[in-house]
Amino acid sequence: MTAELTALTLAAILQYVQFALYAVPANRQLGPGYTMSARDRDPSNALSDRAGRLGRAFDNHFEGLILFGIAVGVIQMSGQNTGFTAACAWIYLIARIAYVPAYAFGWRPWRSLIWMVGFGATLLMLLAALL
Repeated sequence: MTAELTALTLAAILQYVQFALYAVPANRQLGPGYTMSARDRDPSNALSDRAGRLGRAFDNHFEGLILFGIAVGVIQMSGQNTGFTAACAWIYLIARIAYVPAYAFGWRPWRSLIWMVGFGATLLMLLAALL
């Protein structure tokens, strides 16, 4: 498996880990009555700041993972794997891993800077495919 596909696979596993990091405290705080419902109404209990941040980090990774998956797919299908695209893939993954605690603990401005590193690495992969 190429480095880009390995990083993509690990990024997908990270999404599962982020789900658990969010779902466990959310289920404890909101209760099974709400979390197993159709959620037609707002919850009667509020999430803690940290649980809310973990949920937003989880959602944010879905958005980033779509673009990263496209970048890896383009690189793979066009056979343009290089050391540069592999480095970009690993940078993306490392940034996404670092983003979770940065968001959960409210590290400013580091959270945004970490996000930009991952987003930029994905963009560089796409641009590399065009060159």
